[in-house]
Amino acid sequence: MSRSRKPMLLLALSAVRVAQAAIAQDNGAQVTGNIALVGDYLFRGISQTWGQPALQSGVDVNAGRWHVGAWTSNVSRDSYPGSGIELDLFGDVGLFQQDDWSARFGLYGYLYPGANLDNAQPPLGSRALDTLEANLSLTWQNWTLKYSRALTDYFGADVEQGYRGSTRGTQYLQLDGTIPLGKQWSLAPHLGYTDYRRGLQTPLASGASDPSYADRGLALKYSPSDKLAIGIGVSHATNDEFYRHVASFRNPADAKDLGGTRAVLSLSATF
Repeated sequence: MSRSRKPMLLLALSAVRVAQAAIAQDNGAQVTGNIALVGDYLFRGISQTWGQPALQSGVDVNAGRWHVGAWTSNVSRDSYPGSGIELDLFGDVGLFQQDDWSARFGLYGYLYPGANLDNAQPPLGSRALDTLEANLSLTWQNWTLKYSRALTDYFGADVEQGYRGSTRGTQYLQLDGTIPLGKQWSLAPHLGYTDYRRGLQTPLASGASDPSYADRGLALKYSPSDKLAIGIGVSHATNDEFYRHVASFRNPADAKDLGGTRAVLSLSATF
């Protein structure tokens, strides 16, 4: 079993046990599902589908202060060679809740079944792209500040991808909010920053070697009911020198701008 698969297995087993314990302690556990169609799957401001649409769905179990869930989406094989699917497993626990304030601690795992750098052209050595993060969040009313830290290499970024070493310890800080605009409309502003632990050994043709970047976004959402939402969002990721020409793992001659400014339409439902 690869180094990145072991923490993923531990996370899956932990999530199952937490769910069993939470449901056993609270017979009022709530299970909800969600499904969405988006024009482009953006993760921290970077396109995961190379500008193509994505179908996404998930399930959440809430029991008292415990929460576990799973979520999935299609992704591009140009970024994840050998896999077109992302499967996320996650769990978190409430640390405290006082008036308008609350805090949570959790683990979040990103799995890409079948994805490995030995599927790249040319092969880059055997390494899975699965990633495990720990996170801590603080919420006040409709605003949440969240810190995430990679406990594994950050989506496989290591010497095999040309980095100066392990990217374990890469950090992400984000601020998200919801601003109600009446009964059915709302605005969702977002600010984030990704701080990579290591940069590239050899700079790109643009001269860039540091992949760290900021992303910001603003989404307008219309909810005709409590189960359905239609949204349009605008996102911008900085560091154009690094992300303007991202080479495909399937064909190094094929490159695409995965950052910059993007507008995304979405249709989502909960059940």
